Amino acid sequence: MTVVALINPNTSQAATTMMAGIARHTLRPEDGFEVLGITVADGPSMLVRENLLRAAGPQVVAAARRTLAGPDGKRVAALVVSAFGDPGVEQLRAEAGVPVVGIAEAAMAEAAAGGRRFGIATTTPGLADAIEARVDQLGHRAQYTGIRLTSGDPQELAATPELMRERLAEAVEACIVDDGAEAVIIGGGPLGEAAEALQGRFPVPVVEPIPAACREVRRALTAE
Repeated sequence: MTVVALINPNTSQAATTMMAGIARHTLRPEDGFEVLGITVADGPSMLVRENLLRAAGPQVVAAARRTLAGPDGKRVAALVVSAFGDPGVEQLRAEAGVPVVGIAEAAMAEAAAGGRRFGIATTTPGLADAIEARVDQLGHRAQYTGIRLTSGDPQELAATPELMRERLAEAVEACIVDDGAEAVIIGGGPLGEAAEALQGRFPVPVVEPIPAACREVRRALTAE
């Protein structure tokens, strides 16, 4: 089996289980993949502000080091960092010795493919500036139509999945109708189930970051 470790940069084990489950829809056991869900040791249960995202970077690196040094380490073929901000990705690329994929970079590359203009819909206003900075770091500013944020507290929305899904649907609609987006990313690993539920509801692609990262992992491993 080809082992891929998905690292959750927040401390919610439930989020880790959910995100690893979504990853297994793309990195399927029947295709020879095993997904390990790894939760960081310390930090908040949800990354809702830029300082928390920055602080998650060292935790992600530490979690990856523990995983690579552990009993499964020699089998780990790739790492996925499952926060929409890609904390720790650059450092891991410099030291891990295996492909490292962040869900934001993978989602943006997929959304921008073919010159498409894309927007981002998400629930965390405290991360808006960090997300915009990531757009610039990855060179997508010319195709970026902007970010649309849901109303309501992010953690309260996370506790009410149906409401969160509908608020995200409104944000996706605004990206398309008001901003002219030709694809819309659901900006967050813990928003993975909502991203799945929104498939097929709109006239443009709704990009799911976790599957996008998993597809990039498959391409990276095939190219080796």
